[in-house]
Amino acid sequence: MNKKSAKNNKPLNTAAWRYYLVLAVVALIYLSLMARTAYIQIIEPDMLKKQGDLRSLRVTANTVQRGLIVDRNGTELAISVPVETVWADPKVIMDNKALAMTKHWQALADVLDQDINKLTDRVLKRPRKRFIYLARKISPAVANYIKELKIPGIHLRKESKRFYPTGEISAHLIGFTDVDDKGIEGIERMYDDLLTGTGGAKRFRKDAKGRKIEIISVLEAKQAKNITLSIDQRIQTIAYKELKGAVQAFKAASGSIVVANVHTGEILAMANSPSYNPNNRRNTAIHRFRNRAITDVYEPGSTMKPLTILAALEFGSVNVNTIINTSPGWIRLGGRRVSDPVNRGKLSIEDILVYSSNVGTTKLALSVPKDYLLTKFFDAGFAEDTGTNLVGESAGMMHDRSRWSKFELATLSWGAGLAITPAQLTRFYMALANGGIKRKLSIIKIDEQNIAPEDQERIFSEENSIAITHMLEAVVDAHVPKAKVDGYRVGGKTGTSIKAVAGGYGNEYVAFFAGMAPISNPEIVVVVVINEPGGDLYHGGDIAAPVFSRVMKGALRVLNIAPDAQNIHAVNQSTETTDAEKAITAGEHHA
Repeated sequence: MNKKSAKNNKPLNTAAWRYYLVLAVVALIYLSLMARTAYIQIIEPDMLKKQGDLRSLRVTANTVQRGLIVDRNGTELAISVPVETVWADPKVIMDNKALAMTKHWQALADVLDQDINKLTDRVLKRPRKRFIYLARKISPAVANYIKELKIPGIHLRKESKRFYPTGEISAHLIGFTDVDDKGIEGIERMYDDLLTGTGGAKRFRKDAKGRKIEIISVLEAKQAKNITLSIDQRIQTIAYKELKGAVQAFKAASGSIVVANVHTGEILAMANSPSYNPNNRRNTAIHRFRNRAITDVYEPGSTMKPLTILAALEFGSVNVNTIINTSPGWIRLGGRRVSDPVNRGKLSIEDILVYSSNVGTTKLALSVPKDYLLTKFFDAGFAEDTGTNLVGESAGMMHDRSRWSKFELATLSWGAGLAITPAQLTRFYMALANGGIKRKLSIIKIDEQNIAPEDQERIFSEENSIAITHMLEAVVDAHVPKAKVDGYRVGGKTGTSIKAVAGGYGNEYVAFFAGMAPISNPEIVVVVVINEPGGDLYHGGDIAAPVFSRVMKGALRVLNIAPDAQNIHAVNQSTETTDAEKAITAGEHHA
C-alpha cells in the first residue's frame, strides 16, 4: 500500500516542479518588464521620445533672400539671383555602386570644370558620410544638365547668388560677398547684418502616411533690409567712364574721382580705375579690391592754397584787398628756399591764388600764429575720417606736434607735409562751396531737412568762404580753360605734387583738380586725382581738369541744375538782340 502511494505521489511532485518553474519564469518576465518600464520612464525617459520625434517630427525652412542695394533713384546695384548647389551623399553612391557609371561621372566633371579623379576621390575618402559639397552656385542650365545625368547620390539644392548689374563701374563702392553670401568688401560688408536677414522655420508632426497632424512651433522669418545709397548711377557711370579713359590715355597707375552734393554731403559718385568685375573675380589681385578714394593718401599740393588764404582772412592779418609783395620771387627760411617760377612782384590775394604763388602763400601762412594755422587744417577735416563709415577709410596724415619750423609751415601752406584722401579733399571743398559749413559725407541717401546738427559744423565764416569761391572762379577763368563748363560758372584749383619716397621725393607725380559749380549757388563738388601719369603731361590743369569738366557737365545735366543767372541773362540778351535785328532787317526789307 505504501509503495502504491509513493508511485501515485511521484507525478504530483513533477507537476508541482513544472508549475513553480513556469510561475517563476512568468514572474521573472513581469519583473523584467517592470524594470524595463521603470528604466525607460524614470532613468531614461527621453530616449523613446527622441526616437519617436525622429520618425514623426519635421522642420521646413523658409530662406530669406539677401536685401537689394539700389542707388538713390532705385536702380539695382546688387541683387540675388536663384542658382543651384551640387552635393553628394557618398553612402548612397557607394551602396548603389554609382562610381561604376564612368561616362556619367566624366560628364559631371566636365560640366563642373573639375578633374574626374579629384572629384571621385572626394567620395572615396568619405564613403560613409551623408553630405559633401561638389560645386556651389552653378547656373540653372548646368543644374538641369546634372539632373539629367541621374547619378544616384548626386543632388541639387536651391541657393541664391549675388549679381552686380553695373559690374566694374561701381565695384569698389558696392563690394561683394563670399560663397556663403556674407559681405566681405564695400557696402556688402558694411551693411551685412541688415542685408542678410534671418530665415524662418516651422516644426510640425506628421503621421505614418505623411500627413501633418500637429504644428509644434513657427519661427517667423526676419526679412532682409534693402539699402538705398546716395549714389546716382547715371553720374557714377559718367565719372567712371571719364576716369578710366584718362587713366588709359595718360598711362597712369590709377585714378579716383568723387562727386558730392554740397548741401547734404551725399556722395553722388565715387569711382576708381583700374577696377574689377565683381561677378568674376578670378585671377584678380587683392590690392585691386580697395576703394582708393577713401584708402589712398596723397600730398594734395596747391589744392591746399585756398585753405591757407582762408586762414589769413579768418585771422584778419589780411583782407581781400591786401597786396602782397612777392619780389624777388623767392624767400629763404632757415637756410631753405621757397620760390616761384618767375618774379611776379606785387600780387593781390586773388592773384596769389590765380598764379598759385608759393611765395605769396608762404607769406600769408607766416602772417598768422602757428597754432591758428594748424587749427584751421584740423578744422577742415584732415586727420579724421569723413563720416562715411566705409570699411578701410583712412584718416590721412596730419602731424600734431608742438614744434614746427617756418619752412615746414611754408610747405604745409601749399600742400606738402600732409597726406589726405580724395574723400577728405572733397569734404574741404564742400565746406568752401556751402559757405563755411563742414558736413559729414554720406554714402546713404539722406534728406536735407533731416541732417542732424552733430553732422555739420561751421568752421569758416560765410563771407570769407564766398570770397574764396569767387577767387577759385578767377583761377579757372584765367589759367584752367580745360576745367570750364559751357553755360556755367565754375571755380576750382589744380594741384600737382611729387610723390614722396624714402629719404625725400622721387620722380612720380600726382595730378589734382578740385572744384565746384555753379558758382552763383554751388550745388556739386567734384574732385579728380590722377596718380602717377606716365606721359609727358602730368600737371593737374592738363590731365585732371578735363575729366572734372566732363564729369561736372554731365552731373549738372543729369540733375537738371539750371545755368547761372548771369549766363541765362547773357543768353536772353543774345536772343533779344537777335529778335531785334530780325525786326530791323524785316523793316528795312519792307521799306
